[in-house]
Amino acid sequence: MKISVVATLYRSADYIQTFHSRVTETLQKQTGDYEIILVNDGSPDNSLDIAKALAQTDTHVMVVDLSKNFGHHKAMMTGLSYASGERIFLIDSDLEEEPEWLVPFTQTMEETGCDVVYGVQKMRKGGLFERLSGAIFWKLFRFLSRIDFPENPTTARLMTKRFVNALLQFHEREIFIHGLWHITGFDQRPYTVTKHSSSETTYSLSRKLSLLTNSIVSFSNAPLIMIFECGLIIFVLSTGISLWLFLRWLFNDSPVAGWASVMLSVWLLGGLIISFIGIVGIYLSKIYSETKQRPLTIVRDVFKG
Repeated sequence: MKISVVATLYRSADYIQTFHSRVTETLQKQTGDYEIILVNDGSPDNSLDIAKALAQTDTHVMVVDLSKNFGHHKAMMTGLSYASGERIFLIDSDLEEEPEWLVPFTQTMEETGCDVVYGVQKMRKGGLFERLSGAIFWKLFRFLSRIDFPENPTTARLMTKRFVNALLQFHEREIFIHGLWHITGFDQRPYTVTKHSSSETTYSLSRKLSLLTNSIVSFSNAPLIMIFECGLIIFVLSTGISLWLFLRWLFNDSPVAGWASVMLSVWLLGGLIISFIGIVGIYLSKIYSETKQRPLTIVRDVFKG
């Protein structure tokens, strides 16, 4: 049975050699028919040169060089499209996820007959900020998307070819790949792992906020529903207050004081309106991006020994 290993490269020069040797050793214990696909996602270091050198000496290695940095999720989808194995093992190349996980993942898949075995962290790796921001990200995503999504999943996952073929049928340009994995369906089984911390995360706070916005907009209309519900609540409250003010004026025959409360209401409603327009604008921008149907990534070259 042929196994394909897919990994992306971005600032990965320090890890590629070790990653390749560990993946090769693990694969050779599983099968003699395998391939290792390395996708260079516009890495600014010499990751591409190291990967090309590996492809020249190892005929099992294929290097897919993207024309620029398109992003981790898009690079993974591109790598999966080149995989030809009956089973595909997707993993990060920075060695925070162990290539040796392929062995227990394979055992779980054979025992259960499932289509996907994915890693779930027992405890999220990194410092306090990384763990806290990650926990907030997944809780917000689960709440707003209404999807019962597993928390702290890893990139590492073993998939059958039919699952990958189904996954590649999604042609959206604004990709949140964790969500796509989930909604593709099939029988997916978690496997508890411990992820290492070999380097600082490349996901800064601003990137996490951008990813959160993109993931929610891609998988949920909850913000639009919340806008409607909030507007309905404001309408009911304002109607009730207006009625109360009218009755007070009718029976007391005196104007109602409270310019401060009036100005506060103006600022509050103005801020709400602007924020609501912003939310609608985000959805419109995503629709605009999808309708242009630009390519997901652009492959500059493919190197194979």
